[in-house]
Amino acid sequence: MTSNRSTAWPAPAKLNLFLHVNGRRVDGYHELQTLFQFIDYCDSLDFAVNDSGTLTLHSEMEAVVANSDNLILKAAKSLQDYTGTHQGAEIWLDKKLPMGGGIGGGSSDAATTLVALNHLWNTQLSQDELAKIGLALGADVPVFINGLAAFAEGVGEKLIPVEAPENWYLILTPDVHVSTAEVFNDPLLPRDTPKLSMDDLMSSDWHNDCQPRVAERYPQVAKALAWLIEYAPSRMTGTGACVFGIFDTRQQAEQVFAKLPAGLCGFIAKGTNKSPLALRLTQR
Repeated sequence: MTSNRSTAWPAPAKLNLFLHVNGRRVDGYHELQTLFQFIDYCDSLDFAVNDSGTLTLHSEMEAVVANSDNLILKAAKSLQDYTGTHQGAEIWLDKKLPMGGGIGGGSSDAATTLVALNHLWNTQLSQDELAKIGLALGADVPVFINGLAAFAEGVGEKLIPVEAPENWYLILTPDVHVSTAEVFNDPLLPRDTPKLSMDDLMSSDWHNDCQPRVAERYPQVAKALAWLIEYAPSRMTGTGACVFGIFDTRQQAEQVFAKLPAGLCGFIAKGTNKSPLALRLTQR
């Protein structure tokens, strides 16, 4: 079964370099402005295609997330249904990205599954068609399919590619799972940040409207931010829990990482405006 195994498809993390909440719509969703950038820290997926149509996932996640709820299997099934292919796949996940951290792990796994199987099954869907399937799985999935750093508006589905500084980041991963729904339902969440043009946003001071509410609810996030901000400009990504400090060089990030106190965990990564998944496709 594994002789045709296609290995090491990256599912990269992303950072929200800023996140502004502009309002709440009548359907309950929020109007947002945000900037997504990828980092070179990834989950990794292997695929072995079969002709039986069966979908099997091998992952240590099974104890945490039931296969019926796993976005990888949902993505593969969605691609089968959309294209009518009779092919299936055995899938292996090597999980590095923390869950509930605001760095897009589940969405990125789903996007890599769609992109890889579209290639391996030769179903020949366009990027736009894959993004349409992905959007039904999660608002962030199209960002990972698109593969370029992007300014996003609306509920996060309107994407404009941008060139952002490709900094080094020290990312701390507090051991807590933050519920996105809980954050956006918080009555004290600010929902009135004025909408700005992309030019104004790219030249203004960046912040995350969700950060104060998450820090108040989750002391672990507040602790990580309080420590990191002593060394570098630092923010929370998405709705948390991960926080990132911004550095010009890897050496600077490593010097601070070496001082990490007991009880805090993290990793160093490089920002990249073209995702490792998009780079993998160009190398094939």
